[in-house]
Amino acid sequence: MTTPLALAYSPCPNDTFVFHAWTHGLLPGAPGTEVTLADIDRTNHLAQDGGLDLLKVSYGVLPHILDDYALLPCGGALGRGCGPLVLVREPRQPTALAGARIAVPSTTSTAYLLFRLWADTAVPDGVGEIVVLPFHEIMPAVRDGEVDAGLVIHEARFTYGDYGLHCLADMGEEWEKETSLPIPLGAIVGRRSLGEEVLKDVTRAIRASVQAAWLCPQASRAYVLEHAQEMETSVVDQHIGLYVNSFTADLGDEGLHAVRTLLERSADRGLVPPVPPEAFRATSRL
Repeated sequence: MTTPLALAYSPCPNDTFVFHAWTHGLLPGAPGTEVTLADIDRTNHLAQDGGLDLLKVSYGVLPHILDDYALLPCGGALGRGCGPLVLVREPRQPTALAGARIAVPSTTSTAYLLFRLWADTAVPDGVGEIVVLPFHEIMPAVRDGEVDAGLVIHEARFTYGDYGLHCLADMGEEWEKETSLPIPLGAIVGRRSLGEEVLKDVTRAIRASVQAAWLCPQASRAYVLEHAQEMETSVVDQHIGLYVNSFTADLGDEGLHAVRTLLERSADRGLVPPVPPEAFRATSRL
């Protein structure tokens, strides 16, 4: 009996939608899996520990783990109009964030990289204290005045008005305006020691799982809603529609160029280690 692959991804609707068919044994011949559901900050740290076979991680953590993990060309989150938002209690200009206390979901997240790249120009005097909070705690913290601003991801872009908050800046909009590229958010990585043939099997399984999800979205409905907690079903649908797209099925040349651009710009600012030119060679073969 083949040992199941240890796979970690978030309970967010885009991930549970994408991975449902594979992890529920609906793809004959696909590798077996043993699933851990965890928020992105935890999966980023799990990847840095190197113990799991496959993980959904932020592109922001990728430069730190490329010795042990290969980027897979599918299953992740990358697109347009889907970037992180900076939220505040009252409308204000970006310069008002100088010295401010700002909540973020992770300092290893892509959202944080995009925020830092934007803030270097938009907040020339520099922001103040960065506070890491689980993403579902960020909007209440901004609303209640525990922090001056919050960097939010995922479904928060559909619900922040319910908390009486205002969008100060859209990190994805700023990124697209500056680069004309899609926004790299979350990546699927596989342990290099699994070998290229196993990673090819995994890539085929993920692509088949994405196609199965699109072909019969109702099949995953109960699983998705089970882990969406208090999220309204209309928000779940918007979330999936925005974050599961053609780049989920295939990163492609444009997607990989967006990833390289993000990491190169971040390395130039000293936010992440430089990524060697050959780092994604395996990705193009999978």
